[in-house]
Amino acid sequence: MRIRPVGAHALLLDCTSPDGMPEADLVDAWRAELWRRREQGDLAAVEIVPAASTVLLDGLPDPAVTAERLTRWASAIVSAATARRGTDEHDDGTETVVPVDFDGPDLPAVAEHWGVDVPAVLSRLTGTRFRVAFCGFAPGFPYLTGLPAELALPRLATPRPRVPTGSVALAGPYAGIYPGASPGGWLLVGRTDLVLFDVHADPPARLGPGTPVRLAAA
Repeated sequence: MRIRPVGAHALLLDCTSPDGMPEADLVDAWRAELWRRREQGDLAAVEIVPAASTVLLDGLPDPAVTAERLTRWASAIVSAATARRGTDEHDDGTETVVPVDFDGPDLPAVAEHWGVDVPAVLSRLTGTRFRVAFCGFAPGFPYLTGLPAELALPRLATPRPRVPTGSVALAGPYAGIYPGASPGGWLLVGRTDLVLFDVHADPPARLGPGTPVRLAAA
């Protein structure tokens, strides 16, 4: 792990797996542990924001002291992440079921990439235990991990100028759900009516980092 200062009151953790562990697993281990330590008063941070391979800690009263603590915690967190690989230890029972109409225009393309038929694609998607790794691209857009690395998919060569709200899509190693209409280059496999972002809700994002997610045929 590399710790880098960001401005006067923030640190960025670059998470690199020492044993081939997916970076998403290590990032999630850091996110969960840092949230836990903040709740119990061992860490003062206004924001703890996971991304694909980093975790940002912002609003730190003393970044130097925090960096020292992170260094001390690192080996235990990596060991814990290694021990829980392949388990459901991260699942606290708060799984969110997302009802999906699987009628996306790119289902045949996904089936071709995976070397299966469309029913097998649906079986894979509904049978996968997804987890929100991080949010980005648009407010409330969840990047869902859980698919095997060998099923990673290329984005469209030319993005669509408008992807409908609620579109369920695949790109790279991730599944995602568009919280609002926007341009996008992911492969569309379906659509949900679940509201993913509401500025008046607390929290505004329906699917936050660490949330277990299951896609279900509507």
